[in-house]
Amino acid sequence: MPGRYCSLAQASAPVFAPGLTAERLSALVGGRRMWVNGTVLHYYFFDGDADGSVIPVPGTTETRRVSWGGAKEQQDVVRECFEEWQGLGIGLTFTEVDDRTEAELRIGFQLGDGSWSTVGKDALQVGLNDRTMNFGWDLTEQGERGTALHEIGHALGMLHEHQSPFAGIHWDDEAVYDELAGPPNFWNRDRTFFNVLRKLDPDEVNGSVWDPQSIMEYPFPSGLILQPEQFRAGLNPPGTLSALDKEFVLRWYPSADGARPPALVPFRSEPLRLGPGEQADFTVEPPQTRTYTVGTFGESDAVVVVFEERDGEPRYLAGQDDGGASGNATVRARLVKGRRYFVRVRLYSSWGPGETAVMCW
Repeated sequence: MPGRYCSLAQASAPVFAPGLTAERLSALVGGRRMWVNGTVLHYYFFDGDADGSVIPVPGTTETRRVSWGGAKEQQDVVRECFEEWQGLGIGLTFTEVDDRTEAELRIGFQLGDGSWSTVGKDALQVGLNDRTMNFGWDLTEQGERGTALHEIGHALGMLHEHQSPFAGIHWDDEAVYDELAGPPNFWNRDRTFFNVLRKLDPDEVNGSVWDPQSIMEYPFPSGLILQPEQFRAGLNPPGTLSALDKEFVLRWYPSADGARPPALVPFRSEPLRLGPGEQADFTVEPPQTRTYTVGTFGESDAVVVVFEERDGEPRYLAGQDDGGASGNATVRARLVKGRRYFVRVRLYSSWGPGETAVMCW
């Protein structure tokens, strides 16, 4: 009997403008879901009965409404796992908040809906009243702490390790389909293909070699893997962060000497949804006086201008266009606590599906 598996939502492949160089396309594919290093990721737990949804009862034609709320014991497991990832010294910070509108990561505990997460910045495309992560079984059971580490790995931008093209796995496809069609997963063929049999683009994977010990690797019973031969009897990762897991996240989110970076303060955490030539204005009230970097991240070139409010009118403070190869535009400006600032963003080209967002750090 297989384990209970994480099921990522199927998403359409990104469409990029024609004519991009191979290097530029590789950078867009590989980094499109990764957060800007230094980001503070706020997380929120659904904890009552008011939030929930109707889901099918596995193996039947019936449905039922199930709450997204989770008990403190479940939440504590997730808190501990955020702390474990943070403890690696990565250049991201996790902060729990009580207001879902402040959270990039919104976490439910709906039993029967499986365990899953959006991947990296894909969370920014989810409505503020919806989950970006769910835990569908009891995390306090023996061995299930790894589920929380795994889903947080997805939130950091990591994908399933067994889908790496470097793994060289040769599956018994029909055996895999049959195994996952039954309990406890009840997956159809499309879901099984997307989460298990489908090979990732080499630019998307977590590293240049396969790591069977990764927290992002599923366990598999015997009879599903034909090659490599040593895994015909099954694949059983330990359910902990491997050395290569740590190497990957520290490469993407480095923090010098393990020191925590200055907090990144998002004041616009959803996508801009601007088209080329369109602009929008945002406001920020800095929590402390210091020099900030104000800018965009995403798959587009943009112009960013910062204004300071004086006597109810915006006064030009700083502006810079850093678009081009980096795909980001940034401005350095000293912002004073207690004053209000306006940020104007104008998009002039885009290579991706409108995932650009504004941050201040």
